[in-house]
Amino acid sequence: MQVEIPNFIKVFIVKEFWTFAKTMPQIPHWYVVRGNCDDETFAKFVSFIYSNGQVRAWHDREFTYLDIDNFTYWTMGNPIDETTIINRAKIDKSPHLPA
Repeated sequence: MQVEIPNFIKVFIVKEFWTFAKTMPQIPHWYVVRGNCDDETFAKFVSFIYSNGQVRAWHDREFTYLDIDNFTYWTMGNPIDETTIINRAKIDKSPHLPA
C-alpha cells in the first residue's frame, strides 16, 4: 500500500543538504543531521518513518524503512527525541533492501 507523503516531508527532502557517507562507500547512502535542520520538522519526519515505514532485516538488525520515490529512508532506530540522523539510499542501489 502506497502511503501519501505529506508536503512538509517533500519540502524537507528537497531543501536539506544530504551528505554522502564517504566512510562507507561499500554501502552508498546519504544522511542529514538533526542539528543542521529544523528540529520540529526533523522529528515529524522521523515519526512518519516509524509510523508508516516497513520493518526490514539488515544483517542481524531490523530497521524501519520508508520508500519515497527513488529512495528509502531510515534511522538507526532510536527513540525520536534521541534520533540525530536520517539516512537515505537509492532504492536500486541499496543494500538495505531485500534482493
